[in-house]
Amino acid sequence: MNKKKILYICGSLNQTTQMHKISNELQEHDAYFTPYYSQGYWYIEFTSKFGLMDFSILGGQAKQNTLNYLKENNLNLDDEGKMNDYDLVFTCSDMLIPKNIREKKIILVQEGMTDPENWGYHLVKKFNFPRWFGSTSTTGMSNIYETFCVASEGYKDLFISKGADPKKIVVTGIPNFDNCAKFLKNDFPHKGFVLVATSDMRETFKYENRRKFIERVVEIASGKQIIFKLHPNENYDRAVKEINIYAPGSIVFQKENIDPMIANCDVLITRFSSVVYVGLALGKEVYSDFDLEELKKLLPLQNGGVSASNIANIARKILERMESSKVFYMKNEKTYNRRFMNRIRLKKKFAKVKN
Repeated sequence: MNKKKILYICGSLNQTTQMHKISNELQEHDAYFTPYYSQGYWYIEFTSKFGLMDFSILGGQAKQNTLNYLKENNLNLDDEGKMNDYDLVFTCSDMLIPKNIREKKIILVQEGMTDPENWGYHLVKKFNFPRWFGSTSTTGMSNIYETFCVASEGYKDLFISKGADPKKIVVTGIPNFDNCAKFLKNDFPHKGFVLVATSDMRETFKYENRRKFIERVVEIASGKQIIFKLHPNENYDRAVKEINIYAPGSIVFQKENIDPMIANCDVLITRFSSVVYVGLALGKEVYSDFDLEELKKLLPLQNGGVSASNIANIARKILERMESSKVFYMKNEKTYNRRFMNRIRLKKKFAKVKN
């Protein structure tokens, strides 16, 4: 097979690292990366120019984190996929399908936990509002993709119940959540603490009573050391100020990797974070706003870290089918051209005989 060009559409840092891992399994092809973008959605592009989408993966800190990561890892940047005509596109979300990839073969990769089915989701489901109204609760509902790679059988059932095409969904596991046992070997200095993974709800214009949340954390900890791992998009100064008031003596991190912290903690407290799956996979005592029994059903496959390879193999099959179809078409085209030319020759021959 000839070398192909593949575009990887990134988003949050978690989505970006997952895309990088998949690309590492497809090194026989040319890889290009872009932050998430909204080409073809003029109203979103317009508001983005004024920084009004900076709370999302379309701009602000999330986009800057992606750009920094791509630069630090010497990955090919093609902002908005404008440089090349791509043979295949990976995307981290189908809330928006940019105009320049709608005719391409698309592989959608689940990031992690999806949002609860709130009013936005029901507006999308019942009244055909744009999918972004429901945030990640509408993941998979576009059905524009060729294949949707998901974390587990539980998630496959969930996405089907929302309207995703069962024939397009493949349970592959997802990178970053498929080998949690490896986090147990780490050099994080603290052990036996209560870990709190906060959210960026306020930064994305959702209501959160942070004081009430912290007071609940203190109650659960019952005197144990508390460590807060702030969401990367959070207002750090505001969050630290609140923690110092309502949970004095707590340790606060923001940029550091949370996985070793989860491995070393006794208790993990979250609200709507995918890191809850790491805690469940490692058998931690877990608190979440989601129903824990439901989360256990959705738990991503623990397959020893081969999810990226599984997804890459699906990409290879799609590219092989495209190559076979191209060869078949060219053969048929040649046959058709040959027949067409023969007919012309025959007509000329008969014309000469009549004359």
